[in-house]
Amino acid sequence: MPKGPGFGDRLFVSGYDFANDIGSISRIGGGPAPLIVTGIDKEGQERIGGKIDGEIALQAFFNPDEGRAHPVFSALPTGDQVLSYCRGTTLGNPGAGLVAKQIDYPGNRAADGMFTFDVSSLAAAGFGVEWGRQGTPGARTDTEATDGDSIDDGAATEFGLSAYLHVFDLDGDDVTIGIEESSDDGGADSWAAVVGGEFAEVTASHSYERISTAADLTVERYLRVVSSGTFTSVSFAVLIVRHLTAPEF
Repeated sequence: MPKGPGFGDRLFVSGYDFANDIGSISRIGGGPAPLIVTGIDKEGQERIGGKIDGEIALQAFFNPDEGRAHPVFSALPTGDQVLSYCRGTTLGNPGAGLVAKQIDYPGNRAADGMFTFDVSSLAAAGFGVEWGRQGTPGARTDTEATDGDSIDDGAATEFGLSAYLHVFDLDGDDVTIGIEESSDDGGADSWAAVVGGEFAEVTASHSYERISTAADLTVERYLRVVSSGTFTSVSFAVLIVRHLTAPEF
């Protein structure tokens, strides 16, 4: 993927696609907080990694329509929220996921009349920002049980994975979304479900979930997202984070 701007990006928030209501994303960050452990024998600072943290901060336009940014953000939900940022909408493109608490919802009415709101979502329940790849090309719409196209990560890994799901619209009774793996893109090695890589059955629109497998699970080179259930149409997005080291969450 060559250098490029942030055009055509997406931001999914707890089962809603708010990309058109978001003017900018000011921060996607995290990592361990530095702890200063400088001994008296040193002339410079010594630091080690502390607790993992994460934040996604954005500016939203005022859109009071049903299911749009203002009704959802202004409710100031107290439960854990799931956010996924997508760099473009190409299968396999980078993306970032976060389980977070929404912090405040201050409005700003500028002198030129622009009315916007700042939203900061801070990591919750011991989770930090996770960068991965899009298992769907932004949002994907299935009208029947579907085996999605695969993404190639180049090699198998040995530390499991985590994944983020947003179901925007469900027309039908239920849908189950899962992740399958193969060492050779389904050639001699048939596709099989990733152990611990299936989301809970969804029965309503605007559903969301983060899952994680065992931390010592070997994950094959190729991955794909599959759907099954009783539905006539489902629109959803999946972000897959392949762990390259043992996760600490």
